[in-house]
Amino acid sequence: MKSYWIVKTAHGTALDAREVPVPHPAAGQVVVRMHASSINRGDILASISRHSAAAGRPAGVDGAGTIYAIGEGVHKLAVGDRVMVRAKGAFAEYAATDAALVTPMPAGMSFEHAAAIPVAYITAYEAVMQLGHLQAGEWLLVAGASSGVGIAALQAAKLLSARVIGISGSAEKLDRLKAMGLDVGIKARGAGFAAAAREATAGKGVNLAVNLVGGTAFPDCVEALADFGRLAVVGYVDGLMKAELDLESVHGKRLQIFGVSNAPLATPRRATAQRGFERELLPALAEGRIAPVIDRVFGFDEAADAKTYVERNALLGKVVIKIVP
Repeated sequence: MKSYWIVKTAHGTALDAREVPVPHPAAGQVVVRMHASSINRGDILASISRHSAAAGRPAGVDGAGTIYAIGEGVHKLAVGDRVMVRAKGAFAEYAATDAALVTPMPAGMSFEHAAAIPVAYITAYEAVMQLGHLQAGEWLLVAGASSGVGIAALQAAKLLSARVIGISGSAEKLDRLKAMGLDVGIKARGAGFAAAAREATAGKGVNLAVNLVGGTAFPDCVEALADFGRLAVVGYVDGLMKAELDLESVHGKRLQIFGVSNAPLATPRRATAQRGFERELLPALAEGRIAPVIDRVFGFDEAADAKTYVERNALLGKVVIKIVP
């Protein structure tokens, strides 16, 4: 079967097409015939050691398709089921994954839309709900609001009746996000948004900040937080892995700073977040109250072009790769 691998280059990473055997399901696993997959920044950047691609590794971490084969001990899924999954090596014609990381697709949902959901919405669930504990009436700040996770975080917050400040370098993107419920848009690229965020909250600051940008946005996220505020560190699209930390703010405001990453999590803990997503966000997706925003769909043979397009940072939402024509 055809599979794309992430390899390191002198200037970052590249996708390498390879022919590899169709996987067989181990006990507790299923093999999915992948119809579509989505591009996730952490996967294609391979910028932290846990995502390293020095020797190459299968690309893609989520998508949607039909179950092709079932391993021993899997009872609630059947061959032919339409599912959305988190799976290593999802940029392939077939991918194996633990059954606990499989979610049945809502009726009537396309494979392309389902492929844009798993990583973005489970990450948003973790950052905003499971770990961020956002409550009705509180303020959420999203640095990198136009990304797939950013839009999912905005939607999750509005389901909770919270208020949202979005940070983006594009005024056009902020206008489009306001049509989705964004309360306040602040045009800033990287840093320089803390004062405006505090002004928008009548000087009190935000209760939760989700940093999808990286080190350039980190100091402003800390400065923008209210007393007892929480900060979720999720991404590093700016490539800056270190930032100055204002200890006085952390101490004086009793802040909580936490990371959201799948890298250290074994399947049971990943499954806990997946079940939370299914409980808190999937019903709204199934009913059409919220939906992933797909910027573009590329063909399977255009995967390298899709990666380049994402790296140009012009997109709003997600880019999907359609594997089955």
